[in-house]
Amino acid sequence: MTEEFDIVVVGLGVGGEEVGGKLAEAGLSVVGIERRLVGGECPYWGCIPSKMMIRAANLLAETRRVDGMAGQSTVTPDWAPVAKRIREEATDNWDDKVAVDRFVGKGGTFVRGSATFTAPDTVDVDGTTYTARKGIVIGVGTSASIPPIDGLADTPYWTNKQAIETETLPSSLICLGGGSIGLELAQAFARFGAKVTIVEAADQLIAMEEPESSELVAKALVADGIAIRTGAKAQRISHDGNEFTVHLDSGEPVRGEKLLVAVGRRSNFADLGLDAAGLDATAPIIAVDERMRAGDKLWAIGDVTGHGAFTHMAMYQAGIAIRDILGQDGPPADYKAIPHVTFTDPEIGSVGLSEKQARDAGVRVRTAITQIPSSARGWIHKAGNDGFIKLIADADRGVLVGATSAGPVGGEVLSALVVAVKAAVPIATLRSMIYAYPTFHRAIEDALSRL
Repeated sequence: MTEEFDIVVVGLGVGGEEVGGKLAEAGLSVVGIERRLVGGECPYWGCIPSKMMIRAANLLAETRRVDGMAGQSTVTPDWAPVAKRIREEATDNWDDKVAVDRFVGKGGTFVRGSATFTAPDTVDVDGTTYTARKGIVIGVGTSASIPPIDGLADTPYWTNKQAIETETLPSSLICLGGGSIGLELAQAFARFGAKVTIVEAADQLIAMEEPESSELVAKALVADGIAIRTGAKAQRISHDGNEFTVHLDSGEPVRGEKLLVAVGRRSNFADLGLDAAGLDATAPIIAVDERMRAGDKLWAIGDVTGHGAFTHMAMYQAGIAIRDILGQDGPPADYKAIPHVTFTDPEIGSVGLSEKQARDAGVRVRTAITQIPSSARGWIHKAGNDGFIKLIADADRGVLVGATSAGPVGGEVLSALVVAVKAAVPIATLRSMIYAYPTFHRAIEDALSRL
């Protein structure tokens, strides 16, 4: 059986759903193919439910900060409302009927199944062939990467999915990986009372961020009672039916009731048959140009393109692909100001190049840093006010090429710095602006003066 459409969308994560829905609304015939849940990782196991966990955990932390500032307080953590909210408000018990109906309501045709390319313009799903007249869009996303550690595969380890789905707080948790996902979940569980240990092979947490960010978040996690083992590689993992044991290349083994594997993400196109589409099936990513084109009448968006596994990146690329398919004008992809936030407490937001990346790129770098506690708003905030603003400037061009905003609302303050990096706003202009007082973002002004 063969069906023909203008556009075939393979993978209806946030980006694929956006592309398929908008093209269907524009009058094209669109079939969207998804093997899991429409909407992808973000609404079911990523951004939305994890931030619900973090919001609840941060409320506990704020309550504990009342003493000495607003009286006295006691708080008794309860995981049940968190699990209930995730099921009822975020995921509909991991049912995507609302998302499917939304897509179909826009005029799309929905197919549940796994697609395999049989030709550059054709995919097969369970014996049915779908041919695209105008093109195919690939947006299959990523899943948790599982390292080949001896014994791990034979244990009931968690990925972010099981961590989000759990209805019972573990008494203890080992987090394998010190990146954003691992740190966010580790801190949330710790604030609810779990005994947490983080094991990271690199010498610092969130290794792609500035060293100052790593030091700040490590300090915060230790204050929450979390044990941190950096520069430690897991060599063997076992489970005795009740407890995990992680044997490291140095030091004592680590033991815990649950093991969360959060060492990164891998692309989901291994079984997509990309060679039949004329693409390299062995490559770690799908290479695209500035219009998201991966080939003739072929586009790719989101995690699989290798420009950051972020919902905002998938949506950004989706908009570019939509315009290209519809023949509309618009700016090409520009990745010099990609924002990202680690939603720990304090939040770590960054954009553009780190100091090391800028120096490695041959930029004549000037940097400046100012501490949030020394700002008026930081001093007023007091408890839970740790953070800083760090600016990375190109001394020759007189513009910012990168920045970090860490603090109580680091991700929100970051927005001003994203504009500065994206638009290459002259530092002289940034220094002549009026910054509202007393705000967290006013610390940017102090950092600029230090340049």
